[in-house]
Amino acid sequence: MWQSFRSTSIVLAAVTLVTAGCAGSEPEARPTVLVTATTPEPELLTHQVAEREFRAFVTNDDVARAAGDERLALTWTSDGQSQLTAAEFRKAAYDGDPVNRYQYGEPQLLVPKLKADIYPHWFVAAVPRTVQGEPKSTRTALMAFIRRAPGDRWRLSLTTELLPKAKLPKVTVDDEGYATALNTTDSTMLIRPREVPGIQATLASEGPDSVARKVMRTGKYTTGYYSEVRRATRKAADKDLTLQIVTVATPFPIFPLRTEDDGGLVLYSLGRNSLLTVKDGKSGAKPPVPPEAAHLLDGTDEGSDITTSEVYQFAATDPPRTKKGKVKADIIAQAGTIAKAGTRPSRTS
Repeated sequence: MWQSFRSTSIVLAAVTLVTAGCAGSEPEARPTVLVTATTPEPELLTHQVAEREFRAFVTNDDVARAAGDERLALTWTSDGQSQLTAAEFRKAAYDGDPVNRYQYGEPQLLVPKLKADIYPHWFVAAVPRTVQGEPKSTRTALMAFIRRAPGDRWRLSLTTELLPKAKLPKVTVDDEGYATALNTTDSTMLIRPREVPGIQATLASEGPDSVARKVMRTGKYTTGYYSEVRRATRKAADKDLTLQIVTVATPFPIFPLRTEDDGGLVLYSLGRNSLLTVKDGKSGAKPPVPPEAAHLLDGTDEGSDITTSEVYQFAATDPPRTKKGKVKADIIAQAGTIAKAGTRPSRTS
């Protein structure tokens, strides 16, 4: 028995040694794979780059619109422009119409001189734009394009349209034709650029008695909004409805450029949020769907409240502080519409 056990042990040991010897005699060499992350090289913003990206947008946007492809169109937009583009496609689908396509004239490219490694990069194109099939619809569109990082795609962030009687101010350019970008906190302006949306929102909320009228001209898109809200609120009350509308600044980018009069041209967005509900929360009662929001509420269950969000995009002239009391900031371009809508259950249910 001992002999048998001893023999077995010798065999097992031998097998173990042979196995170990084979494993150690020819080690398999495995190369080390090094994975390195590549960072895209920053591209200097030039007039040639701006021209290339403007043409690329025009071509690709038209392809998306011709195909009725909302998803494709949205890949070329960002910020408030994305919301407005989505709403435009949905309204066309709701109405059974093709979405508008545009013809563009020769653009004036307002390209600021920016550092290659500091983002975002942006530029503005001022260009005649006509709805295809509507020759009398030509307007001057102000289009702000943005690129947030070296590896990102250029996208259209904002589009607004010059008002019929307004003139685009001359933007300051250097010997190479580059525009001068303003800091959003520039205090040499009558209104610091980042505060222009807030001043307009204040006038829309407080009306002609607001102290903000001292620095911004009153009109359709300032105190006119205030009057519009008051009329709409009274009209809703006559139908046993409660309507609340608030004009607010947005988190979207602001695009400010210096003008030849030492002032600024500021492109920016504003939002208007509304809540329409049945007065006194009457059980089971539902407010009527606003016609302008019907395409955004199609297929949803109506609740006792209807909420809407509007996005508007503006351009305003901002005079230098040295002209305080003589010249006021003035809105020269506007575009936008209702972008989102929804319903919610009664708060008393």
